[in-house]
Amino acid sequence: MLQFTRWKIIAIALICLTGILTALPNFFTEEQLKAWPDFVPKNQLSLGLDLSGGAHLLLAMDANDLRKDWQGTIREDSRKQLRDAKIGFKAIGATEKGVQIRLVKPEDRDNAVTQLKKLVQPIGNILLGSSTDDIEVVEGDSPDLIYVRPTEGGFDERVSQAAGASIETVRRRVDAVGTTEPNIVRQGRDRILVQVPGYDNTTKLKELIGQTAKLTFHAVHSRITAEEARQTRVPLGYKLYEYADEEEGVDILLLERPIVQGEDLVDAQPGFDSRTNEPIISFRFNQSGARKFGKFTQDNVGAPFAIVLDDKVLSAPVIREPILGGSGQISGNFTVDSTNNLAIQLRSGALPTKLTIVEERTVGPSLGSDSVAAGRIAGVIGLTAVTAFMIFAYGLFGIFAMVAVLINLILIVAVMSTIGSTLTLPGIAGLVLTVGMAVDANVLIFERIREELRNGKTPISAIDGGFSKAFGTILDSNLTTLIAAIVMFWLGAGPVRGFAVTLSLGIFATVFTAFTVTRLLASIWVSRQKSKRIAAPL
Repeated sequence: MLQFTRWKIIAIALICLTGILTALPNFFTEEQLKAWPDFVPKNQLSLGLDLSGGAHLLLAMDANDLRKDWQGTIREDSRKQLRDAKIGFKAIGATEKGVQIRLVKPEDRDNAVTQLKKLVQPIGNILLGSSTDDIEVVEGDSPDLIYVRPTEGGFDERVSQAAGASIETVRRRVDAVGTTEPNIVRQGRDRILVQVPGYDNTTKLKELIGQTAKLTFHAVHSRITAEEARQTRVPLGYKLYEYADEEEGVDILLLERPIVQGEDLVDAQPGFDSRTNEPIISFRFNQSGARKFGKFTQDNVGAPFAIVLDDKVLSAPVIREPILGGSGQISGNFTVDSTNNLAIQLRSGALPTKLTIVEERTVGPSLGSDSVAAGRIAGVIGLTAVTAFMIFAYGLFGIFAMVAVLINLILIVAVMSTIGSTLTLPGIAGLVLTVGMAVDANVLIFERIREELRNGKTPISAIDGGFSKAFGTILDSNLTTLIAAIVMFWLGAGPVRGFAVTLSLGIFATVFTAFTVTRLLASIWVSRQKSKRIAAPL
């Protein structure tokens, strides 16, 4: 077991050397790294909010906007349900009491209620007795009147789903600009806390995550202008939309139901127009969106259609020819920065509702510079004390152990730098714990060697037997710790996941260094002692 082939020695040396080169940039500034050759690794560890500070935003969802959007969905679903059942209605619209439906024939009310109740969906847990319906169908005061409205339980469920979707959308937007491990959590019923390390101001962050980025494509009314609609009344199913750029006009009359929605987008990238060199956004639909958009443009050649972002019309170009490829571009009064931000927002998906900034501030490291400095001093003192103990207890083999521990830490930092992991205070705790586990693994090996020596084995046999017999014990103990780390990563969030990542990497590094680096150093020592009589090493 102490015999290493040449290729194994080279492989171990290359792994350790690669780890050192990859971890080295963390000891230099970004300005110094720019002078390094391109083939040298330059990735550095990102520091978490508790170590480097960053931006702090508290966002509130617009519950009224959520209710309004849901009532709009209920209205369209109710209209379709009644039409499919061939039940006539004179009017259908959203009111404070819910979606109000006025029937043509009062005698159809029972049938209409039956059909509308098919839209009701149960929510909650039936087994736990907490099940309820998301909407309710209520008969009005007059025989031709019906109300379809959200229940309180249904609305709470809607808010909860919107909060979860908003958190994931905000996380995708923040991650897209290169920031790792932001702390994004729900607070209370309708608020979201966003903490992003590395941001020294909140302006860029607000621009990135504050916009809903709900992109839709609408048909333009072919006969009535916006001015005529204002003077008379807006036709049923249509709505007046304002232009984002006031120079293009005041408003435009569009079909309220979009042809294609932003959910059908699969990609959006910033770019430049080849003819005008203006910043644009190139987009691409999924198969469903491409089919709907292609059919609309094929049937409406020569007619305009509108591109709407957050209820503001970006442009209303005329369809010159069918657009069948499922891709296109959005132009407007954009800058390079605005196209980058908008492309990120479109790729990450639209927010389910507008997020209002309730609180914003830039925070410093929660530990404070004094505490960070004290932590460094404590770490140096602790490492020095452990080194002194290992050398005192195990002599030369104690030095081997500490060399392995040092390489262990270097490999962890190297891997974290490569994968873009963020180092937080819990992550530092994981590093400290890894040092303890690595030392513990070497102590087990060395005590096994001593046990073999007491049983009368030769030094070489004792060393070989110590590594062999300790392997199973160390592997079992680290495996149980790895399971706990995986559970923490799966169920945890933010700094807890950072601790789990550091701990998991530390486990793999500990097993590697204890049974390769320490054993290789022991093997080299044994090979140099062959010409002499080997004394008991411990």
